[in-house]
Amino acid sequence: MSNSLAGFNRRPRAEAEAELLACCASRAFAAAVAARRPYAARERLAEAAETAVRELTWPDVLEALAAHPRIGERPSGDGRESRWSSEEQAGTRGNAELRAALAAGNRAYEERFGYVYLVCATGLSGAELLARLRARLDNDEETERGVVRDELIKITRLRLGKLMEGEGR
Repeated sequence: MSNSLAGFNRRPRAEAEAELLACCASRAFAAAVAARRPYAARERLAEAAETAVRELTWPDVLEALAAHPRIGERPSGDGRESRWSSEEQAGTRGNAELRAALAAGNRAYEERFGYVYLVCATGLSGAELLARLRARLDNDEETERGVVRDELIKITRLRLGKLMEGEGR
């Protein structure tokens, strides 16, 4: 992909949607953002992406969540999304005790809510990620869905920035 917004705006719709799926793995998200092209500035693209995530139905959010590995686990595959996820979770490397606590927290979260714990992990230590996970276990379903959407927006914005810079091709 051209590492410019102009290049993104010129791509055929199907190719633009495929690129957007690396940022948020919801087909509805990718279709909505691609359909709103052309974008005059990267910030307009980021705003459109945020709007698209906020407008997703819950099944569409679950589709996006299915592409995210559990916090503390290595992503499967060797594609762009896996590399980005591994970079984003750099704070979970190392300490076996922390990894075990994250694994237990992930299990508790999935039992409580029925989907993977999603957090924008970039720049956070493993201890910070674990503390956030434990705190979110106290959320009710509606509150947690709002937090998940907010975290998905943060991750999507970061990945859109990487996409526009041509990282991880």
